[in-house]
Amino acid sequence: MKLSIVAAALTAATTTAFMPSSLRAAKSSSLQMALKDGETPIVIGLAADSGCGKSTFMRRVTSTFGGDQCGPLGGGFGAPGGWETNTLVSDMATVICLDDYHLNDREGRKVSGLTALNTAEQKFDLMYEHVKALKDGQSVMKPIYNHVNGTLDTPEKIEPTPVIIIEGLHPFVDERVRDLIDFSLYLDISPDVKLNWKIQRDMEERGHSLESIMASIEARKPDFDAYIEPQKEFADYVIECNPTALDPEDKSTLRVRAIQKNGVADFNPTYLFDEGSEIEWSPSADKLSSPAPGMKLKYTQEKYFGNDVSVVEMDGTFDNIQELVYVESNLGNTNSKFYGEITQAMLSLADSPGSNNGTGLMQTLAAFAIRELYNKKAAAAKLASTKAAASA
Repeated sequence: MKLSIVAAALTAATTTAFMPSSLRAAKSSSLQMALKDGETPIVIGLAADSGCGKSTFMRRVTSTFGGDQCGPLGGGFGAPGGWETNTLVSDMATVICLDDYHLNDREGRKVSGLTALNTAEQKFDLMYEHVKALKDGQSVMKPIYNHVNGTLDTPEKIEPTPVIIIEGLHPFVDERVRDLIDFSLYLDISPDVKLNWKIQRDMEERGHSLESIMASIEARKPDFDAYIEPQKEFADYVIECNPTALDPEDKSTLRVRAIQKNGVADFNPTYLFDEGSEIEWSPSADKLSSPAPGMKLKYTQEKYFGNDVSVVEMDGTFDNIQELVYVESNLGNTNSKFYGEITQAMLSLADSPGSNNGTGLMQTLAAFAIRELYNKKAAAAKLASTKAAASA
């Protein structure tokens, strides 16, 4: 039985309009009613630059949790009573875009002369207060940054759900926020891959010139290097996308690494064949068909910012997602519920970017790890509550 795809409406979250906050408060709770009495939400942090695949990753995470509904809070613009929102909700999860904590709107940043990547342009005190309140089971009135017209819109009411995901440019900058996060992830896209992706999106799909694309990347680079990239140090799980190492002339095939920190509570890193070993494997072409330059997987033990990490790597592209079960059968600690679930999850989002390479595989493994972390913490909380009730 395939996983239900509950996040099909996620991409509808970036249009414009807003409604009075009094109406929002009434409507915002309609999708978010799953937090049980005494339940403490888990908080997941995802850091990445813009255009690095955060939206696709969120689809994989929310579909893994399942649920009855998932989409823009209040239905988004175009829905009856909807408004411009960056917040995505289901009965299990709430995804908060940290762009909503920009200090200034687009015109204000022109006055300040600072980019949105600069930490001086973020409301970290408010971010901390809201994440803490949600983790404490309290609702918050969160601001909205309107990406269409660059304004700060009327705040919207956010109710706590079992899983709170904060994603954006700066989830790990503030130590107070970091301390509230149960599991942290960073999408690390190499400059060459980022350029190729941006050319595909902005040049081929939006008609931008190569010169304007290069100028945009160069303009962002100093602030990215200063404020975004250093957050990798705090991540429990880094998905690193690099050009293939199999053919130096190939600019489209990816070598994707899942860098998994050892010793994280309620998380066991995925391994290939033999946990703790060092392995390099080229799958049989009869079992996993792959176009040139072929396919290679690795499993290594490394140091990353002074921490011991286990790294699973996939270099290459596969033609048939169904054949991925061959790789899945040789992975351990995948946190899947049944044989083939990883492949099934990949098939359910087959049209999403990265579904024929290591990007989709590593994102799916991370999503399963988040689900397992939630299940473990929920089970521990339930046991503690049962013991407390028995001793009362």
